[in-house]
Amino acid sequence: MPIYEYVTDTPPGCAVCCYGFDVMQRLSDPALTQCPACGSTIHRVLAAPHVVSGQSHVLHEKHIAKHGFTQYRRVAKGQYEKTAGKGPDTISGD
Repeated sequence: MPIYEYVTDTPPGCAVCCYGFDVMQRLSDPALTQCPACGSTIHRVLAAPHVVSGQSHVLHEKHIAKHGFTQYRRVAKGQYEKTAGKGPDTISGD
């Protein structure tokens, strides 16, 4: 579902709409026309899309340990093995 940005048509508006706010709506949902908090008229504005390019958003094992996290990989039902970071070498659901 896309996230739409709305701003007020009649400044100053309330604390919700004076600087704009985001709403997650379905494509089939109609655009909002009134602020949900104060009822002032609002309109949808065009916003830049959030695009992730390449693999920069993926955490690499070397960065996980560096930032103090531990990563485990599932090896069997209820059994996990450490792949990066500090912590026990294995975790089991027993």
